Amino acid sequence: MSRTLSPEIQYMLLVLGLFIVPRALQRFRLPSAVTCVGIGAALGMGFHLFHDDHTIKLLATLGIVAMFLFAGLEVDFDELRRGRKVLVQHVAVQLLLLAAGAVVLHFALELEARAALLFALALFTPSTGFILDSLDSLGLSPEERFWVKSKAIASELVALGVLFVTIQSSNASTLGLSALALTAMVAVLPPVFRVFARVISPFAPKTEFTFLVIVALLCAFITRELGVYYLVGAFVVGLTAVRLRKDLPELSSEKLLGGVELFASFFIPFYFLKAGLHLRAEHFTWQALAIAAVLLVLVLPIRVARVTLHRKVVLDEPWRIGARIGTAVLPTLVFTICLLYTSPSPRDGLLSRMPSSA
Repeated sequence: MSRTLSPEIQYMLLVLGLFIVPRALQRFRLPSAVTCVGIGAALGMGFHLFHDDHTIKLLATLGIVAMFLFAGLEVDFDELRRGRKVLVQHVAVQLLLLAAGAVVLHFALELEARAALLFALALFTPSTGFILDSLDSLGLSPEERFWVKSKAIASELVALGVLFVTIQSSNASTLGLSALALTAMVAVLPPVFRVFARVISPFAPKTEFTFLVIVALLCAFITRELGVYYLVGAFVVGLTAVRLRKDLPELSSEKLLGGVELFASFFIPFYFLKAGLHLRAEHFTWQALAIAAVLLVLVLPIRVARVTLHRKVVLDEPWRIGARIGTAVLPTLVFTICLLYTSPSPRDGLLSRMPSSA
C-alpha cells in the first residue's frame, strides 16, 4: 500500500500521526516521546518506510538542536550556584557508577575496555532530550523540575565528555586536536554574539531567532564531527546567550525563549521518530531480551537508590521526593540509541564492539 502513495502523502500522514497519536495517548500518561519512538519502530520494522530518509534526518537534527538550544537558554546560573554542591556530588557519584559499571561489564560480558565503558554510558546516562520533553507529564513541583532538569543535563554533559575521550582516545593527536577545536569554538562564540548585536541586529531587527538557530546548527555539526553529538554545540550556544544576558538581553529574552520552545516542539517528534527507525527486528532476539531484563532488574533500582540516598544524606530530603526525582531521571533509551550510532557508520559504533551474545 505504501508504494501506491506519493512521498508527499506519506510525509503528510506521518506528520498527522506524530502530532495526533502521541497527544491522544497522553491521557493515559504515556510520554509523547515514547509514542514517537514506537511509531518509528513500527514504520521501520513493520512497513520498511523512511529508512535512511534524508528529510527525516534533517528534521530530527533540527529537533535535537532546537531542544538543547532551548535547554541552554533556560539555564539559570544563580539557581545552579545554589545547587552546585549537590550537582558536583551528583556528577562525582555518576562517574564512580560509570567506572564500576564498566569494570563489571568488562568481566561479565568479556568486553574490551572502551566497549565496556560505552556500554556503561548507555546504561547509566539519562536521555536529557527525552526527559525534558516529558517533564510536563510527570506532575513534578517547580523545585523537583529544577533538580530533574539540572541532574539530567549535568549527567549527560559529563557522559558526552567521557564519550568524547573514549571515542577519540585511540589516537592521542586526534584527541588533542579535537579538544582544541572544541575549546576554540567555546572561546569564539561570545565575540561572534557581540559582533551580531552591534553590527547586524540594529539594522536587521527581529533576526535574533534566526541567528541563534543558525549558530546552534553550525556548532551542532562541529561537535558532531568531533564525536560528541549535535546536542553539545546547541547547548553551548544557549549557555553563551545566557552568559551574555546582561550585555545582550535581546539574545535571551522571554519572547525569544518562547519562539525557540515552539520551534523545538514542532521538530522534536521527528528526533524520537528517527530513534525508533534505528531499531531492527534482529536486535530483539530472546537472548538480547533476557540480557535486557536482567539489566533492567539490576540497574534501575541502583540508579533510583543512588539519587534517593544521596539526596537524603545531603539534603535530608524525604525518601518519597528523592525517589520521584530518581525515577524521573531514569530514561536512557534515546541516549543509548544515539550512542550506538555516534560514529559516522553504525558499524563503527557500539554495536560492532559487542559480542554476538549481547
